[in-house]
Amino acid sequence: MNTQNTQGKLYGVGLGPGDPSLMTVRAVEVIAAADVIAYHSARHGRSIARRIAEKHLRTDHIEEPLVYPVTTETTDHPGGYRGALDDFYEEAAARLAAHLDAGRTVAVLAEGDPLFYGSYQHMHKRLAHRYDTEVIPGVTSVSAAAARLGEPLVEAEEVLTILPGTLPEEELTARLAATDSAVVMKLGRTFGKVRGALERSGRLDEARYVERATMEGERTGRLADVDPESVPYFSVAVLPSRVAPLTGGPAPQPAPQDTAGEVVVVGTGPAGPLWLTPETRGALAAADDLVGYTTYVDRVPHRPGQRRHGSDNRVESERAEFALELARRGRRVAVVSGGDPGVFAMATAVLEAASQDAYEDIPVRVLPGVTAANAAAARAGAPLGHDYATISLSDRLKPWEVIAERLAAAASADLVLALYNPGSRSRTWQVGKARELLLEHRAPDTPVVLGRDVGGPEESVRIVRLGDLDPAEVDMRTLLIVGSSQTRVSRRRGGREQIVWTPRRYPEG
Repeated sequence: MNTQNTQGKLYGVGLGPGDPSLMTVRAVEVIAAADVIAYHSARHGRSIARRIAEKHLRTDHIEEPLVYPVTTETTDHPGGYRGALDDFYEEAAARLAAHLDAGRTVAVLAEGDPLFYGSYQHMHKRLAHRYDTEVIPGVTSVSAAAARLGEPLVEAEEVLTILPGTLPEEELTARLAATDSAVVMKLGRTFGKVRGALERSGRLDEARYVERATMEGERTGRLADVDPESVPYFSVAVLPSRVAPLTGGPAPQPAPQDTAGEVVVVGTGPAGPLWLTPETRGALAAADDLVGYTTYVDRVPHRPGQRRHGSDNRVESERAEFALELARRGRRVAVVSGGDPGVFAMATAVLEAASQDAYEDIPVRVLPGVTAANAAAARAGAPLGHDYATISLSDRLKPWEVIAERLAAAASADLVLALYNPGSRSRTWQVGKARELLLEHRAPDTPVVLGRDVGGPEESVRIVRLGDLDPAEVDMRTLLIVGSSQTRVSRRRGGREQIVWTPRRYPEG
């Protein structure tokens, strides 16, 4: 035992997932040399951590059981469950500090890894800044579960998400839908909620269950087959890698025609991944095939085994029927659209094609996305804060006379206008004509937002007067927001920042 009149050293010792043979050599060395062995336990006094390390304990070790005062959220402590635990951690840290001040070396045992959802971290935060400290990493339950399942957890560019089952079900659902692979910890009483989140996110069939990995009583299998009443705290849900296993056989063949396929029309927002919703991320990851305008398809990360079908921007009907044909052969198809698929985009084309008798049995879902108007408005401030109209200036699918009538009607109603498709290489006069029509109803100093490539590498957001709007500065990648008579512009931060907004209250009369 250390008898020097100097401070002792604190160790956080990771013991691995349960099998003593999975302890690291360093963990065994530290336990053997320690003066004090501390471990957490419930009020029954049994400690899984102590049981893992038991054969390495000496008879002259000073043992410090750190017994939790509560194991559920029910307590009569005046500070509630969190207050009871905070008091316990403070008292436990003080007990360990007394040993360290006496010059003793203290090893705090921790199942798995000490800093991964472990109780040791509460001691670490209270003591590591005061004493010499070393943390010994351990094999986590995540790694153990994947090993016991014998399935890859993540591969290539896949993303692994680790979640506590104590999260609200809505949050679990969103995160499970958005990720490639996942592990949900802390099941037990949360199992029903976790199962519901997996089902709502469309991931239940993929989910695996691992109980007491590497320990006595280990159990693995499909999570959907597990009895909720049989699930202990020491169990996890696993969504393994989506990358198909390498079997050495021929390339995967299309699904048989009696397999249920579907078409999901997804909106990717105005630019890259930051604008995707969790639901859209999940649909894109789960798809067998991606169909869409090549520019939009290229925004989606490549996934092994996923087929990509890019095409020109002017073949919407053909693209929609192609997607439905793939789904009829049992494929899960994501039709990729920019912005929101229901706003001047692919949802209409897909639903129009799906209304044909040949495709009436094909499931079709539409997932929303951030619109170009919303994105540009947010960058500029809040110009869409009151009533507004959305109009496309493209006369490719409707005559200019219709566009002009709608511009005049919306302008005379004093609506803010979000103008899509204002110009292109082959359409150069519409913006100028629209400005003339609007000036018949709006003052020349009406603010106009020019949002170009919002969210992209060439983003530019400017605010100009309607009378000064230059059509030469507007192209197909630009969206225009024309204010109403109530829209305001102001400067902030010493004039360096210009913002525009439309008040929600409209003046009476």
